[in-house]
Amino acid sequence: MSARLSVETAPRPWLRRLILTVVAVLLVVPLLAMLEFSLRQNSGGYGLEHWTGLFDAENERKYRAMFRGLTNSLILALLVLALVLVVLFPTIVLVHLRFPGLQRVLDLLTILPIAIPAIVMVVGFAPIYRWIGQNLSTETWTLFLAYGILVLPFAYRAIVTDLAGVDARTLSEAARSLGSNWLTVLVRVIAPNVRRGLLNASLLTIAIVLGEYTVSALLSRRTFQVALLQLNQSDPFGAVIMSFLSLVVIFALLVLVGWLTARPRRGERRAARAASPVAASAAAATPLAGAAAPSAPAVAPQTTTASPKEGPDAR
Repeated sequence: MSARLSVETAPRPWLRRLILTVVAVLLVVPLLAMLEFSLRQNSGGYGLEHWTGLFDAENERKYRAMFRGLTNSLILALLVLALVLVVLFPTIVLVHLRFPGLQRVLDLLTILPIAIPAIVMVVGFAPIYRWIGQNLSTETWTLFLAYGILVLPFAYRAIVTDLAGVDARTLSEAARSLGSNWLTVLVRVIAPNVRRGLLNASLLTIAIVLGEYTVSALLSRRTFQVALLQLNQSDPFGAVIMSFLSLVVIFALLVLVGWLTARPRRGERRAARAASPVAASAAAATPLAGAAAPSAPAVAPQTTTASPKEGPDAR
């Protein structure tokens, strides 16, 4: 009944193509508008004047702050990504395998960064980062702790959704029975089976870090978005070009993640290659077997010889 319902309620092919077309138009039209704006020349017409100006030595001082903010955001993205893969992912697996009763509590905690406004979170971060600035460093890379909390709901949901479709308990128990330690189980058994979730969490982490503005601006840290806002006040063409490039890179990463998650795993490809000749030979042998199968021979009647009766008349 459920299978019939899912098939009947699935959108028709033309409707799916229409939805994809509308979404593609909504994504591509702003990009084309940004590209058209960046190609406008000060003297009139279109050209690459503003694109080449980004890498001109004479404009190095004007774009220095923007490139520095981009470098800071990339470093933050790598640190937050390491935090997700090294801390969040093992924690999710540990709760899933050892403490399933804490699953609801962890779900609630990971939703809080979405429910709490960014301004309120900055008020809570301010005393912490005041202490960090006085005792550790005032550099932008220290924001990875705050950004780790911001990306927590999205990365957590991406990993948990993929982990729910894997029998991780059976896989871990089988690996442990063969002598593997927990690190080997996590890296070589669990992680390959949730590759899609890890890739999606990584993409979301990079996109959120590159696009975050509120926390870094209120904590007086120079990131990519803060530098773009400052550059937009003096050179709107350069700000639009950098925004356009960042969006193109994010879309390229999205396509790459979709391609990687759609590829069959190495074991699945090997099993498919091994199963294909077997299936072909079985299909080829089936009609021959049916034609060559002889009919069951008739059972010949058995003749039994009666033993001579023993009695008083027997001679």
